[in-house]
Amino acid sequence: MPESLKDKTIRGVGWSFVDNIASSGITFLVGLVLARLLTPSEYGVMAIITILVAVSNSIIDSGFSNALIRKVRIERMDYNTVFYFNLLVSIVLYLTLFFASPAISSFFKEPILIEVVRVVGFVLIINALGLIPRTIFVRDINFKRQTKVSLISSICSGTVGIGMAVSGMGVWSLVGQQLSRQLLNTLFLWIYCHWRPIWEFSMQSFKELFDFGSKLLLSGLLDTIYKNIYYIIIGRFYTSAQLGQYTRAEQFNTIFSSNLTSIIQRVSYPVLSSIQENPERLREAYRQVIKITMLVTFACMLGLAAVAKPLIIILIGEKWVQAVYFLQIICFSGMLYPLHAINLNILQVKGRSDLFLKLEIIKKIIAICFIVIGILYGIECMLWGSVCTSFIAYFLNSYYSADLIHYPARKQIKDILPTFMVSSIVAAVMWGISFWSISLYILLPIQILVGILLTVFIYERLQLVEYLEVKQLVLFTLKRK
Repeated sequence: MPESLKDKTIRGVGWSFVDNIASSGITFLVGLVLARLLTPSEYGVMAIITILVAVSNSIIDSGFSNALIRKVRIERMDYNTVFYFNLLVSIVLYLTLFFASPAISSFFKEPILIEVVRVVGFVLIINALGLIPRTIFVRDINFKRQTKVSLISSICSGTVGIGMAVSGMGVWSLVGQQLSRQLLNTLFLWIYCHWRPIWEFSMQSFKELFDFGSKLLLSGLLDTIYKNIYYIIIGRFYTSAQLGQYTRAEQFNTIFSSNLTSIIQRVSYPVLSSIQENPERLREAYRQVIKITMLVTFACMLGLAAVAKPLIIILIGEKWVQAVYFLQIICFSGMLYPLHAINLNILQVKGRSDLFLKLEIIKKIIAICFIVIGILYGIECMLWGSVCTSFIAYFLNSYYSADLIHYPARKQIKDILPTFMVSSIVAAVMWGISFWSISLYILLPIQILVGILLTVFIYERLQLVEYLEVKQLVLFTLKRK
């Protein structure tokens, strides 16, 4: 990888990491405060809205963002065409949710959902307004400005949410936090971005982008529904309190798994797209991304599973103890999410959105079987089913990417197996420490310290290439700062 592209990638990874910390990290810390002020049932009500907003946002984007990022030569007309289409769709979807809110409330047996859905629905229009500025920054691998935006919006919205919770506004504090965060995020994206829409629309541009993006739209919808379907199943067949417990477990998992996936997708996609016409260089860059990503992912996710109990009890209290077991299971499926994302990125880089869609359909059919088992036998069975689905999905994802760049699953596994073994050994030691009969406030720091020291010690002895690369990236970034 040339130095210029490497520098750009390092900056992208660095700022994207800071961006996710500023966004999800601060939101997570605010969530710890809110979790002590609110009940699991109130979190459960808000979780029900999550899938509605997530699915609607996928429809609004329609795969256009990825289509714009991938396009080699972009025109002003392309941005304007996508902007007006996104805005129109967001308005239609908001009106749909507004009038469907009584039916949604009846389905989940939560009367307050009528008002909550109608208010939270404004997020759809707000997000649609910010899609093009955000896409422009991603296309340019410029995450520095997005980081500033995330920092401002996360801190301000967190203040709003905590203030409303302290005032006794219950679930509306979560609504206020989400609305203010998205509003500020979009507002500052517009302030920092020099692009402004003008009134023009090209049907030719629309058809060209939609031809690629439509398959990603359907794929994204399937994936979004699947990721959030547990909210529907648990919310419909169990109590809102149990849904709240699951939500908190998922939010702890998000700090590492989803954020790592997001960082890798946002940075690797434009970088790999820029070298898509050089197969050898693309494969080596792809292999390097996988090895480095999974070293970090395995360490974080298996370590999180090991410290789940003291971490949750210390941070949000005994009332969330049921979330401990949920989190430990979720960590095993979540550790493969970044690997899924990287393999699927290759399909997009190669322009094979048709294969992307085909894979999503196959994987979701398999997942339905485990979801049905969960309905019949309990939440834990459903979550273990998601672990099985995650492993099956990896081999399906890697099958086509292997054919496109000649990097099959067996070679991928051979490349990441050493880091998996190291992380498993370290996590086992950390988990064993959890049985010590000492205060949780002493236990947790000991587990974390032992985990870090043991990980560094083993990797320094092994001198794995990917570890040395991560070490070099960290030192290089610190030196630049």
